[in-house]
Amino acid sequence: MTMHPDDPLLKILACPLDKGPLLLLVQREAPRAAEALYNPRLRLRYPIVDGIPQLLPSSGEQVTEDEHEELVRRTAS
Repeated sequence: MTMHPDDPLLKILACPLDKGPLLLLVQREAPRAAEALYNPRLRLRYPIVDGIPQLLPSSGEQVTEDEHEELVRRTAS
């Protein structure tokens, strides 16, 4: 099960730390497809496992400055 950018669930999901909106990240390239929700304010990426967003504070993965720039560029296009 995958999420789509127009999924109504995205409008109500929020970061567990700052309660702000999240961006949907979809990677379809090899080695495997992956989905995540991203908080650009705190630079945290939350995985989506089997269609279920993992939104516990401990599930957030800090991204590097370079990753952040790439993610923001990708979601803007």
